Amino acid sequence: MAHDLLHAYRSSLRAKIFRKLSSAGLDSLLVTDLPTIRWLTGFSGSYAKLLFAGDATAVLFTDFRYQEQVRRETSGIATVILKDALATELASGSFRLGDKMALQADHVTWHEMRQLSEKLGNREFSPVSSFFDEFREIKHVAELDRMRRAVELSESVLEAVIGMIGPGVTEIDLAAEITYGHRKLGAEGDSFEPIVAGGAHGAMPHAKPTAAEFEPGSLIVIDMGCVVDGYASDQTRTVAFGKVSDEQRQVYRIVREAQQLGIDAAKAGMAARDLDAEVRNFIAAAGYGEAFGHGLGHGVGVEVHEAPRVGTASVGALREGAVFTIEPGIYLPGRFGVRIEDMVTLGPDGAEPLQRFTKDLIEL
Repeated sequence: MAHDLLHAYRSSLRAKIFRKLSSAGLDSLLVTDLPTIRWLTGFSGSYAKLLFAGDATAVLFTDFRYQEQVRRETSGIATVILKDALATELASGSFRLGDKMALQADHVTWHEMRQLSEKLGNREFSPVSSFFDEFREIKHVAELDRMRRAVELSESVLEAVIGMIGPGVTEIDLAAEITYGHRKLGAEGDSFEPIVAGGAHGAMPHAKPTAAEFEPGSLIVIDMGCVVDGYASDQTRTVAFGKVSDEQRQVYRIVREAQQLGIDAAKAGMAARDLDAEVRNFIAAAGYGEAFGHGLGHGVGVEVHEAPRVGTASVGALREGAVFTIEPGIYLPGRFGVRIEDMVTLGPDGAEPLQRFTKDLIEL
């Protein structure tokens, strides 16, 4: 039933894309980035292009490797198994491209552009960017269901790997167990490379796991997520290994309170940068403003980083139905770092965290 709901939703999305193209005076659109193609069709292969043609027909192009997979994963959309270059196929006259063809400005390679120009040079190519954001920001109930399952699965893995922390265990050990745990429990894989950073490494927001063993008296930042049926999760918890200092506890308390403030303050219609400012000002008032240097959050969906962005440079308002992270952090170079992150879904009454994992400081 959930798959039927998602197929129907994708069909309605494609209809909205056609309407937007028409209102923008565009005759056709070639979609070339795989996450958007999966969002619109369900197809998960590593090669695909999606054409919105001038006769309101959507056509998915892939190659021989995926002729069976595309049949299994898609519904209600025409498919073509390419035997020649895409540009050659488009120039065959089988598709109504019109005079003005839109291309994704940030997802077309120079080589692809040259081929299209050579084969379809009598057309005007119009670059578009962020074309799908307004649709992708608002999550359908079937999309939200997949993200909840990804969250639950990843939280089970988090609980298991925290129990593995001890003398002689390394950051890489834990990162490998996260990846294995996600796949073992049925995820497609990680939504990004796990971040496991103990002690001073935790002061690097995107630290890569190393062969360093966890030292007693350190805080450990664990940032992880997985993909379930095409949809991602993202979460961060910081735990203590051994007895930590009063300062470390104080910083942890500030980050936890700041993160809860972000959840409580989030409202549909508020400017995204205002939510960032609310949390940022709280951390600055506690004396750590310079130690929080990244944005407060980002959207999550078929990609782990997508619209909306929640940061100092964000434009636009947060919309009901959006799913995004709230993840303040304090990072003290050479010493330690703390970050706490939940995904939230924004409803009419505010933000609901998808994660349920404790935010009390776990002391191992």
